[in-house]
Amino acid sequence: MAASSALTREKIFQIARTLPAAPRVLVGLRELLQDINVGLDEIANLVKRDAALAARIIRVSNSVMYSSGLRIGSIEEAVNRVGFSEVYRLVGFMTGHMLVDRPLKFYNVDTTPLREHMLFTALACEALAEESGYDTRNAYTAGLLRALGMLVLDRVAALLPEMTTYDHGRFGGYPSWEGVVFCLSNTEVAALILTDWRFPPEVVEGVREQYLLQPADYDNRLACLINIAGAVVAEAGHTLPGDRRYWELTPRKLEAAGLTEDQVLQIGIRTRTAFERLRGSIR
Repeated sequence: MAASSALTREKIFQIARTLPAAPRVLVGLRELLQDINVGLDEIANLVKRDAALAARIIRVSNSVMYSSGLRIGSIEEAVNRVGFSEVYRLVGFMTGHMLVDRPLKFYNVDTTPLREHMLFTALACEALAEESGYDTRNAYTAGLLRALGMLVLDRVAALLPEMTTYDHGRFGGYPSWEGVVFCLSNTEVAALILTDWRFPPEVVEGVREQYLLQPADYDNRLACLINIAGAVVAEAGHTLPGDRRYWELTPRKLEAAGLTEDQVLQIGIRTRTAFERLRGSIR
């Protein structure tokens, strides 16, 4: 059953407003960190706008990964401990963790696999960007939030009568199913929300074009990096079933991103290590 009459822009934004506010903190933090003179108090005050996020950041900063044994209790101490360069990655990590607060019933994806997928994709995108000379912060953000549209569409599906879960054998990929059911793909929905949340246009368009469905999409370097990150994620076993067909590593993608296959292989190894370290910090 198509949801074209139900899925308006306002409905998308209405559902997006029910998501945790942490992504908005991430937008503000990105803007702050562009100022080389930004102070500790400014960053701490921004993070404290989301009490739940601040509490999680403090908890992670007390984990073995960051702590030398002395426990801290304030967000100022937490930011000072992890450092400005790390705080964005950590806030992003916790943002993804908080966004995925339930399984995606209609995509048939459980909570933990989706959280792990988002984190692994973010780290892979960041590493690929660093290797190719692209903005690592934008790449990390786009990788982290590339599945945002699925979170919203799954909530839309719950409002529709007689909805069934995604059938991979029938549709072969999420965009095909989404086109029939919602008349919009998850990447289009994500782009709408990211624009509304005032993320940079580069991030918005990178997420929108990540599947590289049109020849012109290969001109979008960030979209190519997200797509190649998908291949890294698939190799590590953290891909989502309806995405897998879009992540084939090809010479055209590598050339567009300014990378070699050997570089991607090495990045896959490094990303696994970074993923295990960061994932372990909240266990």
